[in-house]
Amino acid sequence: MLKHALIAVFAIGLISACSPIRQYHGYLPDDAQPNEIEPGEDTRSTVLARLGSPSTKSIFDDNTWFYSSEIHSSFAYFKPKVQKRDVIAIRFGDDDYVSEILEYDVDDGQVVRYASNETATLGRQLSLLEQLFGSVGTLRLPNSDENLPGQVPGQ
Repeated sequence: MLKHALIAVFAIGLISACSPIRQYHGYLPDDAQPNEIEPGEDTRSTVLARLGSPSTKSIFDDNTWFYSSEIHSSFAYFKPKVQKRDVIAIRFGDDDYVSEILEYDVDDGQVVRYASNETATLGRQLSLLEQLFGSVGTLRLPNSDENLPGQVPGQ
């Protein structure tokens, strides 16, 4: 009986340890939805009052605001995967009225591949033995005055 109870407790522990972990990034307001924003009617101040400060502003154009949120899910030691992504882009015209609202999700994203090249450094590559034994023989004695910093050679 005790053996069965221990096996059951162990099995429940294994199952609960493998539950996915969710991480939330960004913020989209709950009470006000971006679809309530009307192009041509709402201004920067009304958008700010309804949705709050944007997650980021466009780098090249100060007239575009982005609101974004993302949910990541990871299982055990595997790499986290994006489960849900919402990006709302609100563009303003020169008169500060909303001109366009764009909505993006996970399917609209693109994978950016980074260059894996490494910058070469000057010098030479040391082998393991050179790294381990490279300083052998360069030990200075405590009373040795030769080649101390600030001395002129030959004095």
